[in-house]
Formats: sequence, structure tokens, C-alpha cells
Amino acid sequence: MDTELAVVLVSGGMDSCVTAAIAAQERRLALLHVNYGQRTEERELRAFHAIADRFHAGHRLVVSIEHLKMIGGSALTDPAIPVPESDPSHPATSDPRSAIPSTYVPFRNAHLLAIATSWAEVIGAKRIYIGAVEEDSSGYPDCREVFYQAFNKVIETGTRPETRVVIVTPLIRMSKAEIVRKGVELNAPLELTWSCYQDNDLACGRCESCALRLKGFREAGVPDPIPYRRDR
Repeated sequence: MDTELAVVLVSGGMDSCVTAAIAAQERRLALLHVNYGQRTEERELRAFHAIADRFHAGHRLVVSIEHLKMIGGSALTDPAIPVPESDPSHPATSDPRSAIPSTYVPFRNAHLLAIATSWAEVIGAKRIYIGAVEEDSSGYPDCREVFYQAFNKVIETGTRPETRVVIVTPLIRMSKAEIVRKGVELNAPLELTWSCYQDNDLACGRCESCALRLKGFREAGVPDPIPYRRDR
């Protein structure tokens, strides 16, 4: 087994949990969580620590970048912008890539990757895993495969020659159903994950993130192990 370290960005959600399970097959884990002032920051942090405990991660880092909340411009960080609820008749649900929703946090993933790269340089990790999904996602521009290809060039240009850190996006072309199946196959702790954009106690079942998650479990033929509001 390759015992090299890999930095894995773990939000606490399903995609990042499955990504951690994939990375754990070949590498030792250094799990990174970033708080950025999102509505469900506290709940996501709890999910992160639970997932890190389950994977027995030898390295764990939690970082806060509250400036993204100060910048605003997203329903996830600005309480004045309502979190949109999913509507099966809405084009953004039938074709998630058709529009950029208000839940997009401007250029967020660049901030996350910059932090991950800095940490990887210090601890000697050669890979950065991130659970970005392009094929069946919300249409965020910083979740596209071309974005990560470009960021790999940035890392190569802006780090020491011996660093050689590479971003890995194992889910980038997978559907939510395929991600669920992969998680079940790898025994990823999906019951510890949190995907809801707006609630911290019971998942709302109505926001776009909940809708995509529920769709994935339904199409995979697997029951979602987390509780939802009864009124969903």
C-alpha cells in the first residue's frame, strides 16, 4: 500500500465523505475542513469530526475563512438571500448545469485549494483530493474539470519544484447515484454526513442540495440514512 499522505477536503457532505473513502484505499489521510460562514457551519463541522474519527485520520485541520461571509453574494453566506428550494419543474433541477444558482459561493473552491496546497507543502502530501462533481451537480463554475486542470498548473507554477502536489477529483464525472453506490461499496459512513444548505437539526429535504442527495439515493435504490423533516 502506498503510505504517502493525501490532503482530503472534507466538508462533512456525502461527496467529500466518499472521496475520503476512495483516498483511504491507497493513502494516509490528512483531512481538511474549512468554515466560511455558511448557514450550516456548526453542523458541517460536527459531521467533519465524526467522519475524521471514523477514518482514524492521523492529521486533521480546521480553518476559518470568514471573509467569504463578509464578501457575501451567496445564499449560503448571506442571510438576506433566501436558500432556493428545489422544484422538479424548474430547469435547474432537470438540467443542473443550465444555470448558476444563488447558492454558488464566488470562487470558493480556489480558496479551499490554496489552503490545501499550503498544508500539503508543509506536511509533505503529494495529492489533494476534493469531491467536486461536474456531471450531476448544481452547475457551479469552480466544480468543472477544466477548473482543476488549470489549478494544477497554478500549483506547479507557484510551489517549490520538489513539492509536486496534484489535485485529484475522483467523482468529477460521476452521477449522484454512482457516488452513493461507490460509498456503499467502500463502506463510507454516509450516515454521518450532512448535505442540507439551511437546517442544522433535521435536513430540510427541500433545498437544492437535499434534492440532489435524495435523487442520488433514490436512483441508486439505497435508503438515505439521515433523517429529514416529516413535512418534506
